[in-house]
Amino acid sequence: MGWYRALADGGPATPAELVARAGGAERYAREWLEQQASFGILTVEDGRFTLPAGAAEVLTDERSLSYLAPLARMFGAAAIQLPGLLEAYRTGGGVGWAAYGTDMRESQADMNRPWFSTMLPDALAGVADLHAMLGRPGARIADIGCGGGWSTIALAKAYPLARLEGVDIDAPSVELARRNAAEAGVADRVTFHHGDAAGLEAGGYDAGFAFECVHDMPRPVEVLAAIRRAVAPGAPVVIMDEAVQDAFQAPGDEVERLMYGFSLLICLPDGMAHQPSAGTGTVMRPATLKGYAQDAGFADLEILPIEDFGFWRFYRLTH
Repeated sequence: MGWYRALADGGPATPAELVARAGGAERYAREWLEQQASFGILTVEDGRFTLPAGAAEVLTDERSLSYLAPLARMFGAAAIQLPGLLEAYRTGGGVGWAAYGTDMRESQADMNRPWFSTMLPDALAGVADLHAMLGRPGARIADIGCGGGWSTIALAKAYPLARLEGVDIDAPSVELARRNAAEAGVADRVTFHHGDAAGLEAGGYDAGFAFECVHDMPRPVEVLAAIRRAVAPGAPVVIMDEAVQDAFQAPGDEVERLMYGFSLLICLPDGMAHQPSAGTGTVMRPATLKGYAQDAGFADLEILPIEDFGFWRFYRLTH
């Protein structure tokens, strides 16, 4: 509805003032404002409701690392699919990414955007040899499973001498990535393709990245093998995925609990929708990824010294 943003941009409002700014029905606006105030998200004085600065950052600042508003769209998109999820749990089938629709696709991109835009350049700059390679004039970099393109765009901005290619199997995500790249002013150095890693030019890339997507893939070994073929001999292959524990333990920590929640509703059903499937799920532990990498022909993996990067861990696959 844009009501949070109307309060953040325009200041305190009565229900009538809020709908005058952002539209909607006044009776529903009053109920919503009172509910939000009852939770302590909004404050109220003399009948006018205020969105405090801290809450405004979490709910409206698209560039803040604290931005969490997209989670509402994400869980809403999953809730719509509950009948399909129930059937998948009964039969062993799945619910594919395309079925979750625009809310899921855009919320995923919006959640990751501030981390890629704000943190990724410095994170990679802290790995000296990787940073040097990416900064070489004419370096050709592939971003597999690019989604809305924010990881590709961040790499392009951090390494202006490189050329970036993003690839994703979800056609609407590719179109979203193209629009985002154009708006970010990097479309002259970034291209996006609808397809999978098997379509990448053999030996044509100086580096390959896969950001938060390997755990979703029904056939991760095949994809990793395709990435290995696509990069030059010895070229870096970097996987960013969830920073879960090395082994299952109960009770789990907060990251573990959150990731199992995503897995139950989204990631595992997505992976299971395309058979045969590895059925990885969001909680992909380091040993699992290492097994996939070795089966794909890589020698080993190492955890890169990148810390405090949200819920994620960076791996480099060696070959």
